[in-house]
Amino acid sequence: MNRIYTDKAPATLGPYSQAIEVNGVMYLSGQIAIEPNAGRIVVADIEGQAEQCCKNIEAILHSCYMNMKAVVKTTCYLSDIADFNKFNAVYEKYFVSKPARSCVAVKDLPAGALCEIEAIAVKESTK
Repeated sequence: MNRIYTDKAPATLGPYSQAIEVNGVMYLSGQIAIEPNAGRIVVADIEGQAEQCCKNIEAILHSCYMNMKAVVKTTCYLSDIADFNKFNAVYEKYFVSKPARSCVAVKDLPAGALCEIEAIAVKESTK
């Protein structure tokens, strides 16, 4: 088990890792729209927050020499399901390989976030 950390993505808000790699499979913790340099959410709208979530996931993947095409599954959380279409408009720009996905509305998210995305990615075999 390999714990992943990069300063290009926000530090965790609790006792967990940004990601864990096991046998070439990356399990990324949920990413909210915290801007890594600011250490807080700096955009207020769903589009901007979805964009930052995707950038955070991308940064974690890049730190492991992977890209967004390696993602095979995401779970997305929205604080308001009415934001579904706006969220999707941003999501589809980053997840062009169309991984399997679940998307649900939840009562609240950490730090007052409007959305959160967690992901599972698989490293390509070198065989």
